[in-house]
Formats: sequence, structure tokens, C-alpha cells
Amino acid sequence: MLLDNFSIQSYQPFHREQLLMVWERSVRATHQFLDEDDFEKIKLLVQGIDFTQLEVFCLMGGTKVYGFLGVAERKLEMLFLDPDLFGNGYGKQMLDFAIYRLRCETVDVNEQNESARRFYEKAGFVVIGRSETDGEGMPYPILNMQFKEL
Repeated sequence: MLLDNFSIQSYQPFHREQLLMVWERSVRATHQFLDEDDFEKIKLLVQGIDFTQLEVFCLMGGTKVYGFLGVAERKLEMLFLDPDLFGNGYGKQMLDFAIYRLRCETVDVNEQNESARRFYEKAGFVVIGRSETDGEGMPYPILNMQFKEL
């Protein structure tokens, strides 16, 4: 799917419900390694996030949210895109926005999410560390990546 007219805009609280729907669709498409119970636990955590505490920007097509990213202290904390838009350059445009406008330098990626790892490597990120568990202590290894200019 291609968007005729899109923009990257600052998150507003009225975007919240759409943002959460994008998160769920994106995670279901890319995180098949999560078991359902863990997915539901993570979903509850995400629903509890105060997105105003991060620099959050939404990929908008008109009034609809198709993707979003969040940055804190030059770290890309989240980047999610509606799976209908995968492979059309929108994720790359969002990542470029995070790198060049927000000065993002690092990102953590689930090791089992190989497509995300390739996406970040292609953009110039390299693995600089690894954790056996995610930030909640769940058994999903995390790769710590840092941006290196290509």
C-alpha cells in the first residue's frame, strides 16, 4: 500500500488509540517468536505508557496514524509501522527522521526479529552488545545497536 500524501507529525494525545492499534498490528506481524501470554503482558505495559514523556512522532496519512517512533535521550525506544506499508520506504523515512532530525544514536532490537535487525544494519547500525533477556526480564534476547555513519 502506498500513501498519496503523508507527513511525520508530533504525537498528540488524540492519536493514542490509533497508535496502540498500529503497535499491535506491527508486533503481530514481526514478533511471531512471542508466546501469546507474553504478548498480552507486553500489550498491557504498552497501554500504560505515557507517550507524552517521550519524543513521539507519527507517520500520518491525512488524519490516520500509519506508524510511529519514540526517542528518549538519543535512543530510539520504538519504531512501529502498519504492516500494510512494509517494504515501501516509510520505515526508512521514519528512521532517517529519528537519526537526522532527532539525533538518535542507539536502538535495542529483539534478536529473534531478524527483519528488524537487517533493517537497522542496512541503515548503518551495528551491534555493540547483547542481553539474554528483554527490559522486563522475559527470555527474549536483546541486541544493543549503535548508529555508524555509512
